[in-house]
Amino acid sequence: MFHNKMPKYEILSAEALNKLDQGWRRIVSEIGIEFMSDRALDLFRKAGQTIEGNNVKFDPDFVMEQVKKAPSEFDVQARNPKNSVHIGGDHMVFSGVYGPPFVRDGDVRREATMNDYENFTKLAQSFPELDSAGGVICEPNDASLDTRHIDMTYALQTLTDKIYMGNVVSGDRAQDVLKMTDIVFGGRENIEKTPATISLINCNSPLRWDDRMLDSQFEYSAANQAVVLTPFLLMGAMSPVTIPAALAQQMAEALTGIALSQLIRPGSPVIFGSFLSNIDMQSGSPQFGTPESGIGLLATGQIARHFNLPWRAGGGLNSSQTTDAQAGYEALMTLMPAFLAGTNWIMHSAGWLEGGLVACYEKFVMDIELIRMLQAEFTPLEIDDASLAFDAHLEVGHGGHFLGAAHTMDRFRDCFYRPMLSSSDNFERWNRNGAKNTAVRANEMAHKKIEEYEKPPMDDAIKAELDEFVAKRKLELEA
Repeated sequence: MFHNKMPKYEILSAEALNKLDQGWRRIVSEIGIEFMSDRALDLFRKAGQTIEGNNVKFDPDFVMEQVKKAPSEFDVQARNPKNSVHIGGDHMVFSGVYGPPFVRDGDVRREATMNDYENFTKLAQSFPELDSAGGVICEPNDASLDTRHIDMTYALQTLTDKIYMGNVVSGDRAQDVLKMTDIVFGGRENIEKTPATISLINCNSPLRWDDRMLDSQFEYSAANQAVVLTPFLLMGAMSPVTIPAALAQQMAEALTGIALSQLIRPGSPVIFGSFLSNIDMQSGSPQFGTPESGIGLLATGQIARHFNLPWRAGGGLNSSQTTDAQAGYEALMTLMPAFLAGTNWIMHSAGWLEGGLVACYEKFVMDIELIRMLQAEFTPLEIDDASLAFDAHLEVGHGGHFLGAAHTMDRFRDCFYRPMLSSSDNFERWNRNGAKNTAVRANEMAHKKIEEYEKPPMDDAIKAELDEFVAKRKLELEA
């Protein structure tokens, strides 16, 4: 968990924030938001909102009353207390890639398997820069659709001792995750006291929350588990093409989803979600790592702070088909604004490729290097007498060099950032060592980490109870 104590970069004037506020208020009150759940509609009806079929027209002041019930900061406990995190404030929490059906391993692109899922889980455990492996790191297509959520949750709980994300395909699967979490953390009372999961609840933009996501939201919010309420906005497809229109829509969707969580359980933890980019207006394909998404990130951070909410955005997003320069510079275009804007929960931090269709071994390592570099860059600079090094000037004098100075000798081991992946060898040495480019080195490092992986310990009694539940539940689901 990284503490980003740098000043936050804010691009919206008070007038602009006021205009956006007017925008989301008009959307929720004049157009409305669809909720494809009778339970949600009943809660809103009892709260005095206007229901027309599945469409809810909101009193904006009611929405704000609910939003104010949500905590501005909260803790999420991990199996290893050293890996527990704090969401909100100046804390940045990093999670791996989420959702791809394919993987890339070197030159091979193929369907993801359960072995890949476990490998990426091991990588997340191995790199301290990641606070969580995530949830659906990749879709294990060789695992049964009926039970793969059990397999994935079991892997997250046993192969890592970090926080993890819950499955959101249905309410029943969310219940399974919660039961497994109860076992690992000693009962429902313990996880209700301090959340142990974060789950991604996506809005079916524009302006619709679907039944499967809502069923999962009901389960997690009722159990006081954190949910990330995220509008899925690709400008030109799921929202209008202008950034202000997308921001107003994002506010309307996220805030109404947050209001529902507070009706389910007042004070339950939520995260203001943002997934804002655009499509290629020539092909219609999604684009990531664009200037527009960067601007959206900077604005969203300011908006979330305006509402006193923790927020999610960013990650190593890109549209590249392979681990080339495009994959690197587009990833930086979303990771850098995430740091500048002070994002609290960063999904897709490592491994995202090809517009999110691919979880990539070498990209995973390359993204870890980016995170490490940005964390070093966003560590506040300390300026004092020691760092001014006046004595070093006295020692070296005019026209000398500082390589052997006492100041240098005292600090050379850690005075500069040391990359784990980059090469600064001269050409001859680099060529002798195989002329390996960054992608090759990253792939080798990924597999070396997997080979060296050590499974974190787990209490034998907890493991036995978890194994018993998993075996029994999988038999029930496969019957």
